[in-house]
Amino acid sequence: MNDLAQKTGVSGIGGAGVPAHQVIYGQLRELVLFGEIAPGEAVTIQGLCTRLGAGMTPVREAIRRLISEGALQFQGNRRVTVPQLTAANVAEIIFARQWLESHLALRATERATADDLADLARIDSALDSAIERGELHAYLRQNYLFHQRIYQIADAPILAEMAERLWLRFGPSLRVMIGRVGTQNQPDKHRALMDCMRTGDAEGAARAMREDMLQGMEHIRAMLERAAQNK
Repeated sequence: MNDLAQKTGVSGIGGAGVPAHQVIYGQLRELVLFGEIAPGEAVTIQGLCTRLGAGMTPVREAIRRLISEGALQFQGNRRVTVPQLTAANVAEIIFARQWLESHLALRATERATADDLADLARIDSALDSAIERGELHAYLRQNYLFHQRIYQIADAPILAEMAERLWLRFGPSLRVMIGRVGTQNQPDKHRALMDCMRTGDAEGAARAMREDMLQGMEHIRAMLERAAQNK
């Protein structure tokens, strides 16, 4: 397992040699990342222990780590919540992701091997299948894995960690947005990105990645703006 997959809790975490506390962190991280805990939803520490089949100590440690990453907030009374984003928060995330995602795609294009491109094509095929079947969780997971694979290929661990932390911030709201508009209303920009990578067009890949990022984030911002207006 590569270091990024082990850190993030996606792509098979829980194999031999992975410490128990890391497994629990990965499982709780996925619940947040893919919106299984909704923004603003309060959950108890004991409830998470039951849900994850884990003891109090590793769950507390996982919560502590995710609070430090901005993915959870402590509410007191042994409860935690996923922070609720505002449209202004999303504007900040867009500002950061525009450069991060574009630069990581550019670096990945300069470094990608034939095997890397085959991996991306396989993930994108699974994403297309999820879109066709309307499977929300599978869509969110495969979309995330596609971006994560780009980060791995780019070989820029500090930038990748920054990008990963942003996913924890907007992932729960992405789940809400896709749940409302449906998987089939999300144009697939990944093919344009992969075409640029195959031809070595690093600048084109950067543009395609930026467009892919913007379409989802702008939908989230619009959703939050409407919610604020309706209050």
